[in-house]
Amino acid sequence: MVSGGTYGTEDIVHGAGYGKAILILLLTPLLWSLPTAFMIGELSSALPFEGGYYAWVRRAMGNFWGFQEAWLSLVASIFDMAIYPTLFVAYLTRMFPWFQENHRGVAVALGVVIVCAALNIMGVKVVSTTSLWLFFALSAPFAAIFVLAPFKIHALANAVTKPTTSNVDILGGLLICMWNYMGWDNASTIATEVERPQRTYPRAMLVAVAIVCITYVLPFAAMWITGLPASAWETGAWADIAQLMGGPVLRIALVAGGMMSGFGMFNALVMSYSRLPLAMAQDGMLPKVFGKLHKKSRAPWVAILALAIGWGLALNLGFERLVTLDIMIYGASLTLEFVALICLRIREPELKRPFRVPGGLFGAIAVGIPPVLLLGFAILRSEHEVVLGMSSFVFGLVVVGAGVVAYLINHALKPAGWTAPEPKPEMAA
Repeated sequence: MVSGGTYGTEDIVHGAGYGKAILILLLTPLLWSLPTAFMIGELSSALPFEGGYYAWVRRAMGNFWGFQEAWLSLVASIFDMAIYPTLFVAYLTRMFPWFQENHRGVAVALGVVIVCAALNIMGVKVVSTTSLWLFFALSAPFAAIFVLAPFKIHALANAVTKPTTSNVDILGGLLICMWNYMGWDNASTIATEVERPQRTYPRAMLVAVAIVCITYVLPFAAMWITGLPASAWETGAWADIAQLMGGPVLRIALVAGGMMSGFGMFNALVMSYSRLPLAMAQDGMLPKVFGKLHKKSRAPWVAILALAIGWGLALNLGFERLVTLDIMIYGASLTLEFVALICLRIREPELKRPFRVPGGLFGAIAVGIPPVLLLGFAILRSEHEVVLGMSSFVFGLVVVGAGVVAYLINHALKPAGWTAPEPKPEMAA
């Protein structure tokens, strides 16, 4: 599953309207997801190291840029991970509005963070959201909506819905769409495990993109023919729409699915994100305490706890603002990865690459152009979001500047440079 799945897509329609929303959903994966999957497919197959993207940038461009990649990725992960508990609460409150009062919703979201961090530290295995049966279970309510829609053509044009509070415009809808198409780096790790990866991997990615597009587009197309106004959509609105289409049973099923999606995605990503501070600690970039592993589960418990604090502090920012910050800061780290792809092609042309981006050096350069251009929209949008009394763009510049300062402090404390990585202890899968 990519990001939140179909859950969390509602504001795309609110911001763009049905027609433009569907067009955005069809074009975004071609300009955003596939280039990213191809780039990471080549780098992960050539350099399958712990720490992933940080290790690639460090090898291609040196210690300074490797540190910046790690820094930006860690900061982006804070905002990215805070989105999933926020979605959990957005669907919960559609069934139980009581949780909207005071700070109850934030308390529930914090509970999700604490429970998932504890589960990962203790090594408790929870069914992954990538399980096929769970994918079908979470998609079932949307399949029901698609089937019921032909029986309600134009029937919802005057439907009474809950007043929305969303201020998302078409630009905000595009960013939410970009977020919903993130997550292809997880799939790209299979580039070394398939037969004839140069031929099989691109085909597999195209099929995967097509499937994800279908799961996003068909429910919206179905609701378009019912006549439901685009203004009725906002994060969590799928629950109210399910009530209109199939009654309370479908509503309950969709709310449960939204909560399962938010909880499951968050839980599955905890261990993934904790690998970065672990790798940095093992390479001497962070204090060794971040490399401590739990005696029984082999989970990097200090790294998980430190990240959980950051995730908890970001919970009150709201869905749209979290997405804007996530895309903007993640985009800066993604740009470094595309530059690393080009640098490695030039500096290490003989490096073994089981999969490589087609088209030679030109292809390696061209594949990064569409995603970087799309990231420009995140910069434009950031001017309209406020964090700590400043625009999100200025906040992003502060984050980037803090990374430079952190590197200089690190270098001052270790003038001899980073130590060579030691043999790394086995970590929980």
